[in-house]
Amino acid sequence: MDQRNFTYMFYGFAAAWLILALYVVSLVARGRKLSEQVETLKRTIKQEKA
Repeated sequence: MDQRNFTYMFYGFAAAWLILALYVVSLVARGRKLSEQVETLKRTIKQEKA
């Protein structure tokens, strides 16, 4: 195999891992935001009952 092929393969894998990492970070951020919204909703419901 040509050395250029390994270079392109490396860049391809690097791009794939970068995209995957960004996706995971966005999922974590969404999860945190959702947890905050659930806690806010719980507090609101608790205040309505009191």
